[in-house]
Amino acid sequence: MAPRAADFFSRALGMLFAPGRTWDRIAGDPAAPGALMRGHVAPLAMIPAACSLGGALTFGFNIADVDVRMSVGGLLLGAAVGYAVTLAGVWLAAVFVDVTAPAFGGTRGRVEAMNLIGYGATASWVAGVAEVYPSLAIPVGILAGLYSVYAVWLGLPKLMRIPDDQRLTAFAAVLVAILLLAAGRATLVGMARELGGPLSASYAPR
Repeated sequence: MAPRAADFFSRALGMLFAPGRTWDRIAGDPAAPGALMRGHVAPLAMIPAACSLGGALTFGFNIADVDVRMSVGGLLLGAAVGYAVTLAGVWLAAVFVDVTAPAFGGTRGRVEAMNLIGYGATASWVAGVAEVYPSLAIPVGILAGLYSVYAVWLGLPKLMRIPDDQRLTAFAAVLVAILLLAAGRATLVGMARELGGPLSASYAPR
């Protein structure tokens, strides 16, 4: 039976504060991919998309005392593309984990791989709240990203049955895949923002 909304909320909190124990729960009762996407991934991935849009519209960006503002159309298009690519990226990363697990002594499992990636990214999405104030977005995003990577490290042997002697190699492969997907997402979001309208900048000494 698919987890209820309360179960997804409980697991999200667990991933933030006790990922090791939470992975044990998830491994024993993984969510179906469709339910996971609807109940966990889609709503949490909306946090950085909505907050980055609101923060950019309210504060803009300041780089070396230069205020940079994007057009509303560019921001909306960028947020929409970023959200869509995030959802697609979760699926692609899960496919990679599933397909490559046997190469590192693990077992294939589409459901388990989707749970690993979908739940593993929880901290990064929740930290998207910091996008409301763009100056905080980068440092908070880096810390949350590191925590999400740590969560994936903990989850690999529990969900994909990766043996300890192959764990570091498998983790490195997954990390490279995630970084490549993140770079592709950033490129597509940047292109979408440019299509949506021109940038404007003004000197604003502090």
